[in-house]
Amino acid sequence: MKTFQYEVKDELGIHARPAGMLVKVAKGFQSKVTIEKGEKNADASRLMAVMALAVKQGETVTVTVEGEDEEAAFEGIKAFFEENL
Repeated sequence: MKTFQYEVKDELGIHARPAGMLVKVAKGFQSKVTIEKGEKNADASRLMAVMALAVKQGETVTVTVEGEDEEAAFEGIKAFFEENL
């Protein structure tokens, strides 16, 4: 299991477009990707779950990657956050 924290910089937070892109990236890996904000968490491969977190600019999320290809998934998801959020 690998984990990282990320402060969202996008002025709209994790809104529909990047959430949809994130789901597509997460589904490309066999590992389970979970996003946690406060007491809530969501499976990153489920669009409505990610949207329900209502992550805003300046908020920090914890991303956990666990599974067969977790090293590749961790790098891919981390790069996605840095480039898009």
